[in-house]
Amino acid sequence: MVKKKKKGGSSQIQEKPGLAFERPILEMEQKISELKSLAASTKFDLNGEIVALEDRLKKKMQEVYSQLTPWDRVNVARHPDRPVTGDYVRVMLDEFLELHGDRLFGEDKAIVTGLARMDGVRFLLVAHRKGKDTKERLECNFGCAHPEGYRKALDKMRLAEKLGIPIVTLINTPGAYPGIGAEERGQARAIALNIMEMFRLKVPIVCVVIGEGGSGGALGIGVGDKVLILEHAYYSVISPEGCAAILWKSGEKAPEAAEALRLTSDYLLRLGVVDEVIPEPLGGAHRDPRGTILSVKQTILRHLKELGKLPPEELMERRYRKFRAIGEPGILEDEGGEPQ
Repeated sequence: MVKKKKKGGSSQIQEKPGLAFERPILEMEQKISELKSLAASTKFDLNGEIVALEDRLKKKMQEVYSQLTPWDRVNVARHPDRPVTGDYVRVMLDEFLELHGDRLFGEDKAIVTGLARMDGVRFLLVAHRKGKDTKERLECNFGCAHPEGYRKALDKMRLAEKLGIPIVTLINTPGAYPGIGAEERGQARAIALNIMEMFRLKVPIVCVVIGEGGSGGALGIGVGDKVLILEHAYYSVISPEGCAAILWKSGEKAPEAAEALRLTSDYLLRLGVVDEVIPEPLGGAHRDPRGTILSVKQTILRHLKELGKLPPEELMERRYRKFRAIGEPGILEDEGGEPQ
């Protein structure tokens, strides 16, 4: 929270973007901020009170974030301050040359592609782009790509194969754009073709779910040798709201749908959908965007180094076997030990 002055000299509190379960945390942060401001503007020594409150705040955050429901984690993944592709490009990359268009219809801003360099490692970046403010989000359809976006992605991935450089994808979308125009231009076919062709690419592919991973919109750039996910991101066959609308005819059942979909990182790891969960800072990626991005960077570099040692034939065979093994019977068991 921040303080905003009124004309009469008193102040009112203006809240930062926050989630319902974060309210106790935000209130404690506001109190700490007020004490620090008071200490700075007076001669009072409030260090003891500030340290005690900061210790309480840390314990409260650990308590709150250890008890998040799947629906809570979906909302963390959608937090307006969570780092998006533009932040990753700015912080993570040393060089980036964006490549545009699908050479058939047009440019889709919901997917960005480009040649990148990171600590001397060159690769092709393919990522969903949501935007940081309302104007950018509208331009990018809130990360919901049209078929030309997926065609652009595949065209540039084929270029990476010709150049012999690996591919890194950043997934952050509620789903592919569902409009009539997108369907008329072959949305389903474009996504299906991407999935098929990504299995055939002879270069390493690392996919990272950094926020939302919704349905075919995520899968269109989600076939990789290593699929990673941030701790509070989610990956699912459908959004909780979409699932609730189908099963219960009511969006109010989204929390129940989130629970049933098993879309959180811990379940996904146990199911074999993802290969590694990247820890987030206490309180979520939105509390330390730079730290989160640098952690993702180091994880990507580690996997690219390991995958770079494999010959193309073995790379493709392992990729195929990995996806065939997802959700094998008995891989996820309930508390009673029975397969579900």
